[in-house]
Amino acid sequence: MDRHLIQPLIAVLISFFVAARAYRRKSLNFSGAVAGLAVMTLHIAVGYRYGAVLLVFFFTSSKLTKVGEDKKRWVDPEFKEGGQRNWIQVLSNAGISCILVVILWTLTGLEDKCLDSKDSVLITSLMGGVIGHYACCNGDTWSSELGILSDDQPRLITTFKPVRKGTNGGVTKAGLLAAAAAGSVIGLTFVVVGFLTTKCTYDVALKQLFVVPLSTLAGLCGSVIDSLLGATLQFSGFCTVRNKVVGKPGPTVKKISGLNFLDNNAVNVVSILITTILTSIACIYIF
Repeated sequence: MDRHLIQPLIAVLISFFVAARAYRRKSLNFSGAVAGLAVMTLHIAVGYRYGAVLLVFFFTSSKLTKVGEDKKRWVDPEFKEGGQRNWIQVLSNAGISCILVVILWTLTGLEDKCLDSKDSVLITSLMGGVIGHYACCNGDTWSSELGILSDDQPRLITTFKPVRKGTNGGVTKAGLLAAAAAGSVIGLTFVVVGFLTTKCTYDVALKQLFVVPLSTLAGLCGSVIDSLLGATLQFSGFCTVRNKVVGKPGPTVKKISGLNFLDNNAVNVVSILITTILTSIACIYIF
């Protein structure tokens, strides 16, 4: 069977299995599962590396979301049972990458390319964008999910003053280290799968290893950008009735920080976009 038929077929089968499993385990609601099916199919069909980094992000973030649920329930204003995500959250975390992947599809077909600016600056920058995209997503998720469980006192990233756990823009050392580790996992996945699916000259193949430190930095950078946006353009307040940090103003809410301008999904999109652009530019010069 023609490879151009086999790969999309494999993409549909894997994506259907993953989306159905995520729906059963309440990682995604029905709309999220449908959106996830479409997003995963597109990524895997265009390139196994793109599908791999998406799946690593999805599985690790889903697992970490369910760690320490009892503690998160009382601290996190955005807490959802099982970490269940809807279609808006799926597209917030994968929409930009979908656009990049579609463009790559039109430029390369289903041929998996190496990061090599001498061969194509545009393709290299687009691939770098995908790496930066998921390094940011994974970094932000790991930072949030593990940082909130840390015993460290969070500090507002703009003033470094201690704040309550769950405050948007609050950071901890553990959270920042988790973000860097999350980025490195994305880079490592991209490199390992790439060695199996691409054919590069020796010197170009060797340079692909720079993806790991680059994605590590992208994970950390994405988390910091997300925190900066959260501290300034996303509202955080303490509700005296619910006795917890909340994300919307109210008569019983004392403001901690930020403006009620962006919600969590918007903050994610903006931080992903900025990190994607920065990583894309960096790849042009590195590779």
